[in-house]
Amino acid sequence: MENGNCFESESKEKKDSSSSLLFLGTGCSSAVPNVLCLIQPSNPPCEVCTQSLSIPPEKNPNYRCNTSLLIDYRNDNGEHKYILIDVGKTFREQVLRWFTHHNIPQVDSIILTHEHADAVLGLDDIRAVQPFSPTNDIEPTQIYLTQFAMDSVAEKFPYLVQKKLKEGQEVRRVAQLDWNIIKNDFEELFVSSGLQFVPLPVMHGEDYVSLGFLFGSKSRIAYISDVSRFPSNTEHVISKTGGGQLDLLILDTLYKVSSFLLCLGCLISVLSVDTFTPIFYMLVQWYQRNNASMDRNSHNEYDLTYLSLEDAISRVYLVVVRN
Repeated sequence: MENGNCFESESKEKKDSSSSLLFLGTGCSSAVPNVLCLIQPSNPPCEVCTQSLSIPPEKNPNYRCNTSLLIDYRNDNGEHKYILIDVGKTFREQVLRWFTHHNIPQVDSIILTHEHADAVLGLDDIRAVQPFSPTNDIEPTQIYLTQFAMDSVAEKFPYLVQKKLKEGQEVRRVAQLDWNIIKNDFEELFVSSGLQFVPLPVMHGEDYVSLGFLFGSKSRIAYISDVSRFPSNTEHVISKTGGGQLDLLILDTLYKVSSFLLCLGCLISVLSVDTFTPIFYMLVQWYQRNNASMDRNSHNEYDLTYLSLEDAISRVYLVVVRN
């Protein structure tokens, strides 16, 4: 399926009547193509990155923004709520490419997995998807994050956290966010835009805890974008013998051959899949040396951007997503 037109050939009514997943990005923290590969090309040149100079991003399976997921959640009243997981450095580009393409009208709430640059540095651009008000007199977007992430974001974006203007300070238009603290604890569930989430604490390096999330009622989905090791409690929650059968596992896979101190490699990811036995799985967070075009041919993979949960559960085995 080319040009991001995934399942659009099917009726618009089907898309409007179900919940869906929009993969805004599946690339690593530096995104793909890697700039250094283009300004200091190797000999022979990197096939993945040089491809970006000749193929438009929307047709290029190797043009991948920071990993981010938008959940298009259709509630019991038939309303669509748009829940964004992570707002990285490439958020504005993702909005221009995919919000417009798939007619996404707004972001209703935001969930952060952690506070690294590829997950939070697009927060300033949230104002671009909020109603315009020169005095910031709008309803704030709900955002969910740990206290550790909150402290870090407050240092990076003090003006987004500040509640009251200091004496003599001018009003400047900034994103309006309502900060909600969640815990690194799978027993501390929370609700974002009407959808319930279970935090899944995972190690992102041995000195750092990141969060994945378990969600979905009709389909049980685990999204874990930054992980080097699974603590036993989290492993139990997403295992078939523990929390129950996973329908879909979306999992970090930075390198194709080896692992990295902070993220899983492809082999370990596949072994993890064997441990958790989901019905289907997808791999995200791909580095530039992973050639999605080649892999799609060798593994009979689908190239998806926007898929309904129904389609994900019924049609996908291993997916390398384009963005």
